[in-house]
Amino acid sequence: MNNKVLMENLRCIPDFPKKGINFRDVTTLYKNAECLKIMLYEMYELYKDKGITKIVGIESRGFIMASALAAKLGAGVVMARKPGKLPATVIKESFSKEYGVDTVEMHIDSITPDDVVLIHDDLLATGGTAKATYKLVQHFHPKKVYMNFIIEIRDEGLHGRDEFEGLVDVTTLMVI
Repeated sequence: MNNKVLMENLRCIPDFPKKGINFRDVTTLYKNAECLKIMLYEMYELYKDKGITKIVGIESRGFIMASALAAKLGAGVVMARKPGKLPATVIKESFSKEYGVDTVEMHIDSITPDDVVLIHDDLLATGGTAKATYKLVQHFHPKKVYMNFIIEIRDEGLHGRDEFEGLVDVTTLMVI
């Protein structure tokens, strides 16, 4: 889609968090009311007829658009969080990163087999966090699962989308 207004307002920070990485900062999109409306409209158009009942927002930037879209679609919001952040009983999924192992957790009562789930995060790069979240969602055996990101990074040799080939429908608002 690569909406011109979104592309013009996306801030890129070179060498953050370490040298050689060009960090895509979505906070410039969130703080701009026009960008926020554009993102919500585009996501709504993608999912308005899919029967979404729950949107899983991935910590932490994924919570923002997951909540806005859920309100517009009449769906609930589920949080996929880092360990120790959720107060009730959780299920967890660990995954490898280039510098170690990380984990995401969800409450055990988050999703039912009757739910149609959209997993949302701000950025798809390597796909590690999203893949772990997808595996968590699969524990609940929902009717259907979709996945959405604001930005998909492909220009740095990253192939996060490949993690989901044949598993789930993945959409992005911007491809860089």
